[in-house]
Amino acid sequence: MNKPRFFWSAGIVLVLSLTIVGCSSKFAESIRKITYPPGFKYTEPTELRSDMAILSQQMLLLDKALIKGYQPTQDGAKNQRQQVLQALKNMGRTAAKLITGEAGGNHPFMQDHMPDFVAAIDQAKAAAALQKPNYYFAGKVSGGCTNCHKVNR
Repeated sequence: MNKPRFFWSAGIVLVLSLTIVGCSSKFAESIRKITYPPGFKYTEPTELRSDMAILSQQMLLLDKALIKGYQPTQDGAKNQRQQVLQALKNMGRTAAKLITGEAGGNHPFMQDHMPDFVAAIDQAKAAAALQKPNYYFAGKVSGGCTNCHKVNR
């Protein structure tokens, strides 16, 4: 057997094996404990996607409540307000989880823009809760997702 060829083949097999082991979740998790600073919480991509899916679902409910309008009765207006406020409340809770201090910090756009998004949700909730509700800021919340995702793709 040709020794240089054997060593090359063995080296390639070793590198491929180490790559596969290095990508396993248990090994990667143990390495993260060493490589990330103590205050850093790694957010798994699946966790981030599921929270973003919840935000997306609530955004659709908010858009539906805003676009559909309401029947020109007091109950219709009250129902619309409740739908808008519930969607904003759920979005605020989910978005607050995504802020760096609570859900991790491995996504730079989340670090920079999520606190502003939570503030916009709070502003929209306050405006929607007024005696005569104002849904302008709720519409801006809806546009906030679109703008960030359009820029960061």
